[in-house]
Amino acid sequence: MAQEHTTSLRLRLRYRFDHLVAGGTAALIGWLALACLAVVVPASTVLVWSDRSAPATLSGRLTAVWVSVGQTLKIGGAVGSPVYVLASVALALVALLFVSTLVSLITAGINQRIMSLRLGHSTVLEAGHTVVLGWSDQIFPVAGELVAANANQRRSAIAVLAPKDKVEMEEEISTRLPDRGRTRIICRNGSTTDPAELARVSPRTAKAVLVLPPGGRTGDAHVVKTLLALNAAVPEAGRGAVVVAAVRDSRHHATARLAAGPGGHVLCVDDIVARLLVQTARQPGLSLVYQELLDFAGDEFYTAPAGGLAGRTFGEALLSFATSSVVGLLRADGGVALNPLPGTTIGTGDRIIVICRDDDTAVPADVSAFVDEDAIVTAPPASAVAERLLLLGWNRRAPFLVDQLDQYVSPGSSLDVVALDDGDGRGGTAAARRNLDVVFQGGDITDPRVLAKLDVPSYDSVIVVGEADPGAAGTPGGAGEPADGEEARADDRTLVTLLHLRAIAEAARRELVLTTEMSEDGNRLLAPAREGADFIVSGRLISLLMTQISESRYLADVFEELFDAEGSEFHLKPAADYVRAGREVPFATLVEAARRRGECAVGYRLRAGAGTGPGHGLRINPDKRERVRLTGEDWLIVLAES
Repeated sequence: MAQEHTTSLRLRLRYRFDHLVAGGTAALIGWLALACLAVVVPASTVLVWSDRSAPATLSGRLTAVWVSVGQTLKIGGAVGSPVYVLASVALALVALLFVSTLVSLITAGINQRIMSLRLGHSTVLEAGHTVVLGWSDQIFPVAGELVAANANQRRSAIAVLAPKDKVEMEEEISTRLPDRGRTRIICRNGSTTDPAELARVSPRTAKAVLVLPPGGRTGDAHVVKTLLALNAAVPEAGRGAVVVAAVRDSRHHATARLAAGPGGHVLCVDDIVARLLVQTARQPGLSLVYQELLDFAGDEFYTAPAGGLAGRTFGEALLSFATSSVVGLLRADGGVALNPLPGTTIGTGDRIIVICRDDDTAVPADVSAFVDEDAIVTAPPASAVAERLLLLGWNRRAPFLVDQLDQYVSPGSSLDVVALDDGDGRGGTAAARRNLDVVFQGGDITDPRVLAKLDVPSYDSVIVVGEADPGAAGTPGGAGEPADGEEARADDRTLVTLLHLRAIAEAARRELVLTTEMSEDGNRLLAPAREGADFIVSGRLISLLMTQISESRYLADVFEELFDAEGSEFHLKPAADYVRAGREVPFATLVEAARRRGECAVGYRLRAGAGTGPGHGLRINPDKRERVRLTGEDWLIVLAES
């Protein structure tokens, strides 16, 4: 009962207070004055009567009480004739009103300014910074890689513009990227498609502008509109920054390239992911090579001046750097040649494309004396073998993946496709396929009964792509452009499929050659697969590519050739085809053996370390003087023609 009475009293007091507040400003002032008097007058009386030095007479003590009340309430407390007291109180009230009004105006102005800053509407006054337009999960790997790239710079900045609350953006970045080194990340609120609001991040003085592809069905259209707004805000003639954008659907690639202009670089997610899926499916472990080369944590692509190598051949340059792997030439006219013929002459204005730890580590040093001629072997070219492949799932980029496979595999190869429907209407360019026989069959790839009928261990390689669930919005089977959240649902289905595949592999006591496509890097960490397994995470892959190109614009041509079936690409080839198995040799010997086959050796992968340890047996760009012992089960990583 006592508790109910206390609760009832609290509710009545709260109700009376709400009623008081609803009375307006005048009522609040009146009640506040009465409350102050009810506290101040009794307290002042107690102070005076308890003071031993207070006047002895009643009138004197009342006067002392008045003085105390006046000083406490800031109304003077003057003593004298009634007229004098009233005048002093009036002046004190006027002064109090004036000061209160002035303080209120100053406070309101400061609050307005703070709110303006909180909204992120002020202009970023930076030069040589990187501008990121848009907000998605890709912002975190992009910002993280830019921080790593700027780690050796004294002063660097990233300006982010997105239609999102500034404080929320800053809090999310602080949570996901607690260590930002010397790089300042500045967030601004605004529409990326409004030229006036684009000026808030100063794209005119930036060194690079990255346009992130948002999710949803209209994401690519938003990228195109952002590029048009950027052209309106900063015409290409007055733009010194490199512009890098990405679209998801290959149908919008040409439109986006027109909007970006001749100097812009637009990546197509579908195109790049499909090409890398195909290459990795046929070269297990290749995704780890690209992961090492694309992030700024290890070795990546740089250029070094030709210097004393001008007039000499590319083959000679391969053994002219001890701690850098030579892979190509950046011509004086801006053209890129990856793995040119060993006899190609290096021009005076050319630069050497190398893989190394940093741009200042590409120091020439002749290591030709370290070549062990007796260890080099000459293996005959591998004969073409027909392959039997399995594709689980179907999405928008799958038709391009199938066409790419046809360009890589040998004649007589087959591809079985299992998806939510039977593939009606998926013929695509079937008439133009020369090497690959494709068979579609309907089935839910998350159903273990469907997978059990396939005899999965009998396939040379298995590819799992993201496929939306049957009830998801959009085209059946996920073939249409993804709706918001559809890619996440596709990753969920992929995780379930991987669980079933692991059970099949364990039952067969055989390791599957498996390549998996996922959309979000966080889901990859949940995948039930061995360490070092091949995962192509589309969001992270495109983020890394965009960041690399923003730092070195010539890399757009490098990556274009790497992902093209007609150009040079990375391969993992048996080390025993280059040097005697089990013999310890300097890595320069492997470089020379690869040179004689028209290839560039850039590293190796140990079979014993595959799938274990932080490097998964992978070593990129070892010192050419370093001695290494490779067995018949180890691989040499080379850049060679397809």
